[in-house]
Amino acid sequence: MKEIVKNPVFSVSALIILVLVLLGGLFPVRFGEIASAVFDMTTRNFSWFYLLSVFFIILFLLSLAISKFGTIRLGGNEAKPEFSFVTWISMLFSAGLGVGLVFWGVAEPMSHFFTTPTDKVQPLTTDAARLAMGYSFFHWGISQWSVYALMGLIMCYMQFNKKKDLLISTSLEPITGPKKGIKNLVDIFAVIATVMGVATSIGLGVLQTNGGLNAVFGLPNNFLVQLIIIAIMFIGYMLSSTTGLQKGIKILSNVNMALALLLLAFVFIMGPTVFILETFTLAIGDYITHFVEYSLRLQPYKEDTWVKDWTVFYWAWAISWSPFVGAFIARVSKGRTVREFIYGVLIVPPVISCFWIATFGGTALWYDLHKNTNIAELVNEDVTSALFQMLNNLPLSMVISAIGIILIFTFLITSADSATFIMASMTSNGAMNPAVITKLIWGVLMAAICGVLIYAGGLDALQTAALVAALPFTFIILLLAITLWKMLRTEMIPIKKHEIKRLKKMREHIERENQQKKK
Repeated sequence: MKEIVKNPVFSVSALIILVLVLLGGLFPVRFGEIASAVFDMTTRNFSWFYLLSVFFIILFLLSLAISKFGTIRLGGNEAKPEFSFVTWISMLFSAGLGVGLVFWGVAEPMSHFFTTPTDKVQPLTTDAARLAMGYSFFHWGISQWSVYALMGLIMCYMQFNKKKDLLISTSLEPITGPKKGIKNLVDIFAVIATVMGVATSIGLGVLQTNGGLNAVFGLPNNFLVQLIIIAIMFIGYMLSSTTGLQKGIKILSNVNMALALLLLAFVFIMGPTVFILETFTLAIGDYITHFVEYSLRLQPYKEDTWVKDWTVFYWAWAISWSPFVGAFIARVSKGRTVREFIYGVLIVPPVISCFWIATFGGTALWYDLHKNTNIAELVNEDVTSALFQMLNNLPLSMVISAIGIILIFTFLITSADSATFIMASMTSNGAMNPAVITKLIWGVLMAAICGVLIYAGGLDALQTAALVAALPFTFIILLLAITLWKMLRTEMIPIKKHEIKRLKKMREHIERENQQKKK
């Protein structure tokens, strides 16, 4: 325990989170007011920075993929993929589906349908429905996944090519040097950003679980029920983390995917199937057509916070959540080339996410447009009930809604379990098997900060936490891109030497064969 406390990355980051927990718990109203003010200040002054940063990351990754660096193999020239291509794609599929997508799959398009992204389009019209779906695809497309791809790529490269630990500070050493103080500061920023990103995702899941219990079983939608959900979730993931029940979590993860596929197939078949497919096709076209416009869209000429409330929040959330998702992607991608890695991560999960949104969000839009069900209005009143308001219109609504609640809750447990491990590793010098006490402490702090954020401001507080925590970490991510470029350049030198030797041997072999023929 003494060694853990002596680690400044652990002690400082844990102390900061603990102070936030205490302040939020003791002074929730004031805490919420300050959080709101910080949110406004950040979006007012740094929205441009988030948008440009993510756009730069996309261009950077695509440049890597088409360049000579795309041929570099993660793990070395002789490395073989640990998983078959189909299995790897399946793992990216599981990474692409998370509690955030389950939360926003219906809530986002219906929110945009009710309050349109631009005043040029009237709400609750067919044009509003089209715009809502196009923007939802944009928010869950390659922009968000480019952040995960960059983080996963550099983690994979450091672990398998450089044989280094997964600490963010280690990846930055080519720029910052080995100075302990700077390394600790970088890792502290990374830990705090990750905690807030995880807390945001888990908090959304808790709110949605409560919304589902309210819609299906009539349980009250209040903080007490949410606290009970957090407590049950905490017991579940801590049992896994502290007792080594890894087989249980693996089984739960498989159950997760089975439930997600079951829910997706049910809605796709029982919902307006042709409408879903047409919506998916049209929205893909709109997404491609307006990609650059949406990526750099701000509203400096008039007072409108829509972009800041949605696009900027999403990019900040992705940045704060990236060490967690990146670590998962890195672990399963050994043996892939840089080009294969980038194309795989930037295509597979976004396509899955968009199809999920087209299925669930498209079904909700169809019912509002053709059956006048007023789902958008109900979602506007309570965004946490969005999924269940849509499911209520399908056959076997009680059964399928219960499956939806179970899916969200199992997502919470598996995500929290993995996040606890990642944070414990990040604060234990990158240890692959961090101490149980470290995982326990982070499990408690993560549940506590999640509860406090919900108590102090609900969804708004969760969004503020992700946005503010991501700001300093965005600078770090941009430096990581520069570092990766430097390291890949040095990687090409031995590859060139290897190719020269191979060509030389081939030429010598051909010359010997020609000489034998002459004889």
